[in-house]
Amino acid sequence: MSIYQIIIEYVGTNFVGWQIQKNGISVQETIQKTLTKILKQKIILYGSGRTDSGVHALAQSAHFSIETKINNKILFLNSVNFFLNKKKISILAVNLKKKNFHARYSAKKRQYKYVIVNRIAPLSLDENKAWHIKTTLNIELIKKAAKLLEGTKDFSTYRSSSCSAQSPIRTLEKVATIKKGDKIIIIFKSKSFLQQQVRSMVGCLKFVAENKWSLNFFKAVLDSKKRINCAPPAPPRGLYLLKVSY
Repeated sequence: MSIYQIIIEYVGTNFVGWQIQKNGISVQETIQKTLTKILKQKIILYGSGRTDSGVHALAQSAHFSIETKINNKILFLNSVNFFLNKKKISILAVNLKKKNFHARYSAKKRQYKYVIVNRIAPLSLDENKAWHIKTTLNIELIKKAAKLLEGTKDFSTYRSSSCSAQSPIRTLEKVATIKKGDKIIIIFKSKSFLQQQVRSMVGCLKFVAENKWSLNFFKAVLDSKKRINCAPPAPPRGLYLLKVSY
């Protein structure tokens, strides 16, 4: 038995998310079917984690087991991408791993980025790939509020009611805020995240950047550990799974 890791890029707009669901087509299901067809054996794909409907990935990590080996990686990638690319999915790499490798449980760090386009004009190139906000955002306030999120904390405020994680305690190693022209990019680094945690944090950062919340109120909302106090989560279209490290 051979274990292979694949690195995946996808546009999540037309999918119900990563995980297989009954209410629509998922990224996981689409890739599984293609791999089963190409490799001529039933494939079960395990991802590093779920992404919600509309969320994108620049380097999702997943693994599968096969009874044989992939002798020609270039041929494999060309064959798989022939079927997947039309669905806005690309397999960037395939790597033979040790028997104990698991895309989810072996991961040591995950990075997400959220993209905001802060301008009056509507989006053309970035439609469905960023959050378009017309009101002027204060980038310095975003940076100051983001620093309050770093460290080991109870992130219950930002946790979806459907989150299945056993504990709301997470360690947010770093939050980096970058401004490039009219784009604001916020990068979050942690071993793992709660369901909707990143989008919820961005929604609260937006309230601070619009001067709707003070920094003290932002911290009070975090410390309350109550989901009801959270601002509306940012839309999924601006969120990207950036990297998974092992």
